[in-house]
Amino acid sequence: MDDHAQSGPEDWGPFGRPLFDDPKARALSRVGVIDIGSNSVRMVVFDGAARSPAYFFNEKVMCGLGAGFAESGRLNPEGRVRALAAMRRFAKLAEGMGVKPLSAVATAAMREAEDGPEFRQRIETETGVPVWVIDGAEEARLSAQGVLLGWPGAEGLVCDIGGSSMELAQIGAGGVGKRVTSELGPFRLQGIKGGQRAVTKEIKSRIKALAEKMGTTHKRLFLVGGSWRAIARLDMERRGYPLHVLHEYRMTPADVRETVKWIAGQDTAALRSGTGIGEARMALVPLASQVLSELVRVFKPKEIAVSSYGIREGMLYEQMSPELRDRDPLIEACRFQERKDSRLPGFGRALYNFVLPIFAGEPHERLRIVRAACLLHDVSWRAHPDYRHEACFDNATRANLGGLTHPERIFLGLALMHRYKNGRSKRFDDFLGILSENEVKRAEILGRAMRFGAMFSAETPDSLGRLTWTPKKSRLQLTLTPAASDLFGEVAEARFKALATALQAEPVVTRD
Repeated sequence: MDDHAQSGPEDWGPFGRPLFDDPKARALSRVGVIDIGSNSVRMVVFDGAARSPAYFFNEKVMCGLGAGFAESGRLNPEGRVRALAAMRRFAKLAEGMGVKPLSAVATAAMREAEDGPEFRQRIETETGVPVWVIDGAEEARLSAQGVLLGWPGAEGLVCDIGGSSMELAQIGAGGVGKRVTSELGPFRLQGIKGGQRAVTKEIKSRIKALAEKMGTTHKRLFLVGGSWRAIARLDMERRGYPLHVLHEYRMTPADVRETVKWIAGQDTAALRSGTGIGEARMALVPLASQVLSELVRVFKPKEIAVSSYGIREGMLYEQMSPELRDRDPLIEACRFQERKDSRLPGFGRALYNFVLPIFAGEPHERLRIVRAACLLHDVSWRAHPDYRHEACFDNATRANLGGLTHPERIFLGLALMHRYKNGRSKRFDDFLGILSENEVKRAEILGRAMRFGAMFSAETPDSLGRLTWTPKKSRLQLTLTPAASDLFGEVAEARFKALATALQAEPVVTRD
């Protein structure tokens, strides 16, 4: 029962008809992007649901093109060798994968180095890959669009730090507003003469100037860039945070202050060992920490959010139609995964309609998670039955999904766990602290509702029976159609009663 096979005037609800089979969306499959930065060169090949793409290929080489630029004004010689080798490799890989188009952008190091134009020409001659050297304002815009790919409704200030520069961009109402660039990359700061006092003075002076241009009324700060992600990973380590997914990780200003102090007092080698942060990246963390501390102090955001999406995702977003941009990335990704991996593609929509009465009155933010759970309820069916519930939890909490906060990831994973198992696995107890007790209970209710609905009928449970939930009377009623009498056997009855127990309700079965 494929969603795409259905036609007619039926109401698709607030999520709209799936778009990943639209020719314009399919044109965004196997799109390759190369980002030639001051610190690293990375190629990403996107595939899957365009609105929430999966990474078909993702490789980074730490080249350090911008190392020493402050003193020499030229690209780092060793970095040039490494970057050119990486570009040759990426060009060959892209050809083998049938990637079209393959776009390459270069940022601060290439645009400002004396030998930047010559090196660009050499890359194009030896690889055949055109390289677009973009200015700071364009870099800020593309990074901000990457954030919008993950958070369509995001509002606040995007801060993208690279090796040689740092960009700020205002986002809101689905678009990018004011933008500005600065020379606050760690490589630049390494070249400042006069020791720590001079570095601190430079950071304060430049951030003060940025605040005058961008204002300080932004409630949320979105962090883009490898140095920021490294600091966020260290914050997780300090806090003992159980979910090591950097995208959508949240910090408060107090968290940032505590973590920066904590980093300063730790052994660098021990931090690298415990977190997996590379040596080249860790070397930039102390300077990046100083920049972040001052940024938070001056701009005074209420919340700091980490984005794994940046300039590369922004380039993909650039190619999307307005209709595709407006879609919910979570729902589009879940639909795509359902069609690819479930036993009965399209069943998730019917299951959602069946369990929806239990969640009547819930806000849209919760209903989209209910919808996502129903779409994903069967995608892990190939896992061993003894571990299927754990595979469901792992899939939800670790998958590359946009538009999903960490509490929502845990809620989704917990609901899917209860879809396959009555009890909880103790292995995941540490994660539950991210949710309130009420959210843990609601996730269990959703899981039990899916567990009942998914086995009640192999086709369309919403056409064979309907649920009526009356909270004031603590009454859960199942009304069966005549065709459903044989389907409501012992197992179905037991699962219906388990759902009623989770709701602390009286189970009532009636027939039309």
